[in-house]
Amino acid sequence: MNLKDCHNVEDFRKLAKKKLPSPIFHYIDGGSDDEITLKRNTDSFNKCDLIPNVLTGASDIDLTTTVLGQKIGFPLFLSATAMHRLYHHEGETATARAADKMGTMFGISTMSTTSIEEIGKLTKGPKLFQLYIHKDKGLTDNLIERCKKSGFNSMCLTVDAVVAGNRERDHRTGFSTPPRLTLGSLLSFALHPTWSLNYLFRKKFELSNVIHTTDKGSKIDQSVMNYMNEQFEAKMSWSDAEYCVKKWGGPFALKGVMSVQDAKKAIDIGCTAIIISNHGGRQLDGSRTPFDQLTEIVDAVGDKIEVILDSGVRRGTHVLKALALGAKACSFGKGYLFALGAAGQQGVELLLQKMKAEINRDMILMGCKSIKDLNRSKVIFRKD
Repeated sequence: MNLKDCHNVEDFRKLAKKKLPSPIFHYIDGGSDDEITLKRNTDSFNKCDLIPNVLTGASDIDLTTTVLGQKIGFPLFLSATAMHRLYHHEGETATARAADKMGTMFGISTMSTTSIEEIGKLTKGPKLFQLYIHKDKGLTDNLIERCKKSGFNSMCLTVDAVVAGNRERDHRTGFSTPPRLTLGSLLSFALHPTWSLNYLFRKKFELSNVIHTTDKGSKIDQSVMNYMNEQFEAKMSWSDAEYCVKKWGGPFALKGVMSVQDAKKAIDIGCTAIIISNHGGRQLDGSRTPFDQLTEIVDAVGDKIEVILDSGVRRGTHVLKALALGAKACSFGKGYLFALGAAGQQGVELLLQKMKAEINRDMILMGCKSIKDLNRSKVIFRKD
């Protein structure tokens, strides 16, 4: 299988599985516990059907939208995900270039392997920083100030990962960061020499945004899951979130909101957006899916705050269904990480091209000239 054989997210997933050592691939692919929520995230989109209109003359489609104060070319952007250099030696620089070229927003994580400053210099396009609150308040403040100086346009605070989820696949495959040669993983690394040589002889693996503030960023002698458990503030509160909103002073989202109650609180503390997400099924297994919660949350707060849907998005029709129910845009993580692992920047660009083409084609078939035409009349939930 080669890049030319990739036509959808599942194809990129298969190519990434071929290109990446087993522990690395399964770190992208897996979820927590029994992975029930992981599977349901995508399946939930199949609970409703699209209702097209014909003879509307829809052909020249306007896919643009504004989210978190930034105009993007189509209503799907790249969630902030950690440690891109695990999947390709160019890391976040490859992802950022691809997003910039395709005119959509790119999210960079606190746990990235490319620094805030490097990304700020690399792209002037729409970008989002994903903040985690550390026990060391000075480190949290440092991250916010550096984003301001580096030209970041918006920020989100991830609130559903105060401790790491129980990702049992990682235990079985021997995944660790930095990757180590163990009896369980040695053969897989040996069978993927291109990845292994790039990892060993190119830029040293590091958590670039925290390396100068805490030695945990450079001297990782255990998994990043343990870093999260040791360094992140497990007692994070609404007052902590409000502090970050005010400290940033610009477009700000809470990522990981799953209830109407929390959505309303996000408004109260000054957030401009919420990202409905269960962390891609990697945290609390057995939780509701974002798509299942979308209608209720939009009905409660959709006129007061931007609602973004994350987790489980794999198709253009998934995006259309979410927008019809009131989401402003969608984001995804696993999908583009598969593409990054499969072929670096070229892979991410190709996937975004195909997702944009799907959304455009599906809009024509729906008879919608603009994403503003998507509304509740365009979907119906089945009773079976």
